[in-house]
Amino acid sequence: MLTFKLAIRNLLGAGLRTWLNVFVLSLSYVVIIYINGMLHGWDIQAKSDMVHWQTGEGQYWHKNYDPLDPFTLSGSFAPIPASLKDKADRGEIAPVLVSMASFYPEGRIQSILLKGIPANQKVLDLPTSAFSGNIPEIPALIGKRMAQANKISKGDLITVRWRDQNGTFDAADVRVADIFDSNVPTIDAGQIWIPLDRMQSMLGIPGEATLLIRGKEPWPALTGQEWVAKDLKELTAEIDQIIKTKSMGSSILYVVLLLLAMLAIFDTQVLSIFRRQKEIGTQIALGMTRWQVVRLFTAEGAMNAVLAAIVGALYGIPFLAGQAKNGIPMPQATDSMGLAVADKIIPVYSISLILITIVFVLITATIVSYIPSRRIAKMNPTEAIKGKIQ
Repeated sequence: MLTFKLAIRNLLGAGLRTWLNVFVLSLSYVVIIYINGMLHGWDIQAKSDMVHWQTGEGQYWHKNYDPLDPFTLSGSFAPIPASLKDKADRGEIAPVLVSMASFYPEGRIQSILLKGIPANQKVLDLPTSAFSGNIPEIPALIGKRMAQANKISKGDLITVRWRDQNGTFDAADVRVADIFDSNVPTIDAGQIWIPLDRMQSMLGIPGEATLLIRGKEPWPALTGQEWVAKDLKELTAEIDQIIKTKSMGSSILYVVLLLLAMLAIFDTQVLSIFRRQKEIGTQIALGMTRWQVVRLFTAEGAMNAVLAAIVGALYGIPFLAGQAKNGIPMPQATDSMGLAVADKIIPVYSISLILITIVFVLITATIVSYIPSRRIAKMNPTEAIKGKIQ
C-alpha cells in the first residue's frame, strides 16, 4: 500500500509530464473501445438484417445450388419435401426458386436473377403480400437499388425473358407491384421477385424449389441426398470474415496509439531514474531493498494506465454513450459496396470489451515501466547519492 501511495505522490508531483502521458494513454482506451464497439454493433446489425431479409433461421439448399455459379441454376431444383408442404402452405417456411433471366430496361438487355417466393410466406420481411393485388400481369417485387439503377418506378411494366427446363426461351410482362428498401443488397441488386407458383409454371417445374428458408419453428431433418442443410453460422460466414478483416486493419491504429503512449512512459521512466539518482540512493541507504525501489518505479509507470482509465472515463463515457444512443451515420457510398450496412450503426460496448481493454493496457504499461526500472537493481547506493550511475 505504501508503494502505491508513494507512486501516486511522485506521479502527481511530476506535473504536466504525467498528464500528457495520461491523456495519450486515455486516447488508446477510448479509440480501442470505440472501434471494437462499432464493429461489434455492425456485426449484430448485419446478421439481424440478413436473418430478417435473406437467410431466415437457416436454409436447405439443393445439392447442385451454388449462389456464386449461375451455371448451376438450370439443374438446382427439386420437389418440395412432402413433410414440409403443410408448413410451406402456412407460410412457416419459404421455398425459393431461382433462375437466370433477362429484362429490357430502356431498350437495353440486362441479365438478372429471377426468384419465386410464396405470397403468404412469413419468414422474410419481403413485402410479398403485394403479390395478392388484383394485377392482370405477373406481379413483381424489386429492391430500391435495382429500381434506382434502372429508373424503374412502382407500377412500371417490365419485359422478362427466361429459359424453361426444356431449354425453350419464353418472355412475359411483369408489373412492379412494390419496391422494397432493405439493408441487405444481396436480395436486391440485379434481382426480380415474383410469386412462386407463377414461376414454377413458367419454368415447367410445378412444386419444385431451389432452396428452403425456415423461420424460428424447428422442423424435421430432411432425408435423402437432394437437400443440404445450411445453418446461420455458414450463411453469415461472409460477414464474420469481413468483421475479422476490419478488426485486423483497425489494430494498426491501436498499435500506433499504444506505441506513442508506451514510448512516452518509457522515456519518462528513463529520465526519472536519471534525475532521481540521489533519491534512489537515499531510499536504499535508509533500508529499502533494490527490488522494492524497482517495484516503486514500476508502480509509477503502471499508475499512468490507472489514471488514464479515469481520465478516459471522464470524456469517453459521454462520447461513447452518445454514439450508442444516436448511432454512427454511414456514408451513402456504403450502400453500393454489397455489404449489409444500415444508415446508422449502433455501437455495442460490452463489459468484457471494456475490462479486456483496461487489463491489456495496464499490463502493457507495467511491462514497459519495469524494463528501464531494472537498472536500479544494479546501482551502487553510495554512487547514486553522489549523483553518479555506475
